[in-house]
Amino acid sequence: MRNLFDLTGKVALVTGGNGGIGLGMAQGLASHGATVVIWGTNPTKNDAAIERLRSDSLDVHSALIDVSDESAVCSGIEDIVGQFGRLDTAIANAGISLPRKSVFDMTLADFQRIEAINLHGVVFTLREAARHMKGRHESGDAGGSLVATASTAAIHGAARAEPYAATKGAVVSLCRAMAVELARYQISVNSVCPGWIRSEMTAGAQGWDKFNDKVISRIPMKGWGDGEDFAAIAVYLASASSRYHTGDTLVVDGGYTIF
Repeated sequence: MRNLFDLTGKVALVTGGNGGIGLGMAQGLASHGATVVIWGTNPTKNDAAIERLRSDSLDVHSALIDVSDESAVCSGIEDIVGQFGRLDTAIANAGISLPRKSVFDMTLADFQRIEAINLHGVVFTLREAARHMKGRHESGDAGGSLVATASTAAIHGAARAEPYAATKGAVVSLCRAMAVELARYQISVNSVCPGWIRSEMTAGAQGWDKFNDKVISRIPMKGWGDGEDFAAIAVYLASASSRYHTGDTLVVDGGYTIF
């Protein structure tokens, strides 16, 4: 049987791929043969991620792209296709959170800021990647995988994080709708819901003893997850193995949401 997870000759995009979950996904994809393009807005982090991955002789590249900028996303996808000839997988992983506050203190500015990246950025990225994949299908080169990083906040009640939870719930619904529309072009669309993962976004909570005692201790697998825990799911969703797997929400949380 052929290697079901061989990504040789494939081109993949990971937004927010310069750290945390995105970097873990990028490393997994590249280590299985894909050419990977990382998008981020921090040039120092981009360069560090590229240096780290290239030290393992992986084929990785980066670009400074703000996914909330529609024109930048459109141009960025065009640049990938122009340089590498194709785009097989697009993972819309870039996202932000805001300091937790009561819903009564939530402002329109709060909501618009987080929505611009966590939702609009996902829409722009997946839409433009799908546009290219649809064109390939029409020319006889069918297939493609779209993935969005959501959150377990889309599943359980994330008190004092309503704007964040709202965007992540929207991402899950967006992927399901796109999965139905794009299936005719042999494009799969899935979302991934991480639980409590070590990253810059969760840095404050990682060192908070009360949080670790009350929340992290409840995780059946015991402890925080890491970006590397998302390498395998990225490879699976980018590979031929997941051709018939679409419209799903894959939870990677150590069992947190079911306990």
